[in-house]
Amino acid sequence: MPVELRDLKWAIIAAQHRSLRRAADALNVRESTLCRRLRQLEYQLDAKLFERTNGGTRPTVPGQEFLESARRILDDTEAITTRFKTRSRGEHGRLTIGVHASLTAGNLKATLVDHRHRFPDVETYIVDGSSEHLLSDLASSAIDVAFVADGNSQWTDKMLPVWSERVVVAIPADHPLSAHEVVQWHELRKERLLVPQRGPGPEFMKLLALKIGNPQSYRVIRHDTGLDRLLTLVGVGWGLLLALEGATGATFPGVTFREVYDDDGPSRVGFCTCWKRSNDNPSLQAFLTLLRERYPDLSWVGGAN
Repeated sequence: MPVELRDLKWAIIAAQHRSLRRAADALNVRESTLCRRLRQLEYQLDAKLFERTNGGTRPTVPGQEFLESARRILDDTEAITTRFKTRSRGEHGRLTIGVHASLTAGNLKATLVDHRHRFPDVETYIVDGSSEHLLSDLASSAIDVAFVADGNSQWTDKMLPVWSERVVVAIPADHPLSAHEVVQWHELRKERLLVPQRGPGPEFMKLLALKIGNPQSYRVIRHDTGLDRLLTLVGVGWGLLLALEGATGATFPGVTFREVYDDDGPSRVGFCTCWKRSNDNPSLQAFLTLLRERYPDLSWVGGAN
């Protein structure tokens, strides 16, 4: 017959109180019941764990060794139980998030900071890429959730619209357009435009085609590098950089940001969250609950329930 965890706990409490009566009171059981369980434990182990005298109950030398091991077993069992309970609530575990927008400012940064504050024990990993790459990673279960531009999403599984970001242009501080409060799309026609190949680069190319027209009428240089390096290039006069408002949290010498307008006002790129219905990661479910709390007016759209 295997030893029960309850018997380990009772033996430890008996050793702590050095009295079967006081230990029984602490456990809210009869002294005879406690005595019987301890004798049964000794029988199972074929060892005498306690010396019983008029002065109390004290562990034997083998008993001390057994009780030290019993404490470790109970501590490990409690830790495992707690970890699995919190994991089932999404409070522990791992979450991989795909993004293709800057994290220096805006809703994406605020959302990730909020998640980190609520679930500090979740190991969160960020993967960068274009919408197409992120959706491919999502389909293959390489990531749990992706934030992508929703204007052209081909995702057919679960989706939640979340926010939109204004389109901005990073301009050298000494450039004539830096004196404008906003920049019109047509004012970019003759400029040397830097566009990232990663992240929202494909969305910017579609916006340029929509807002300016013929690709022959504007100059685009696509760079496969990160936002910080692109902003450095802007600062030294290599061109103007199309970005989203989340990038404005970054400060670079010689660089200023202006919103990009058309006849209807500021241009915006909408974002949605995508994930697989079959993904049962508790950390993902907790993250989605957080998103629905932050954006309740949009949580009903796109079959998000």
